[in-house]
Amino acid sequence: MNPTSNYLTLAGREIHYMAWGAPDAEPVIAWHGLARTGRDMDELAEHLSAQGYRVICPDTLGRGLSQWSPLPQQEYCLAFYARLAAALFEQLKIERAHWVGTSMGGAIGTVCASGLFQPQLKARIRSLVLNDNAPELAAAAIHRIRAYAGNPPAFETVCELEAFFRQAYKPYGWLSDAQWRRLTETSTRRLPNGRVTPHYDPAMVQQFEHHPDDYLIWDHYEQVDIPVLLLRGVESDLVLPETAAKMQTCGPGRRGQLQAIEVPGCGHAPALNVPAQLDAVLDFIRRAD
Repeated sequence: MNPTSNYLTLAGREIHYMAWGAPDAEPVIAWHGLARTGRDMDELAEHLSAQGYRVICPDTLGRGLSQWSPLPQQEYCLAFYARLAAALFEQLKIERAHWVGTSMGGAIGTVCASGLFQPQLKARIRSLVLNDNAPELAAAAIHRIRAYAGNPPAFETVCELEAFFRQAYKPYGWLSDAQWRRLTETSTRRLPNGRVTPHYDPAMVQQFEHHPDDYLIWDHYEQVDIPVLLLRGVESDLVLPETAAKMQTCGPGRRGQLQAIEVPGCGHAPALNVPAQLDAVLDFIRRAD
């Protein structure tokens, strides 16, 4: 089935999502990273839907085609994103789903699976893929991300913006020319002066100012009691090796539920667009089933 573009009102905010696969198939939530959109999940969604899954790829509040928050200090945070996720499950009548999250999307999945913010979700997430995300992130990398995400550049042409994306997201690993073009075109907006800039609300970085410990979530990770797959870019500066090692001794790791894979040729974060990465996610979900 061809993917469909959809909108829902969740917690009073209009949220856009792409849906892939048959409506009655086993659901997978695929949630993107901090300054990205759900279209980053196109290759993964196509791969999983071809194997009989229904894949839901939301644009987070303030990103892509979703509404920007009128209350950025209160709503750009993991607690509100979990509230949006809970409303998504309810409106789409999803009883249980697998969760694949890149970076921020993995953190949202962790706090949802813990049940500490939205208790009703704890039993509704069947498995969790953390794509270069952990319960603790390197401070230097967060500073780097804040610096570029909080001050998005503007360019005269889309091709100039694509060149910026190719440099900024070089740690994603290999992307084809067509994939770089799609990444650019699906995350571009035009400013009133005609220049083009990344398609997100710059105020979303207020999360780091008003919720400074939002991504320090060991307490949530400890409560996650489902199979977890950690995909860590070998060159990642966000998920440090010592953090990945600590994950093996806590929560799902201590209970033998954590599988960790080092992804070669990538930093933060693997693009989930090549066969080895796609098959790793598919195989993990199948085992969790």
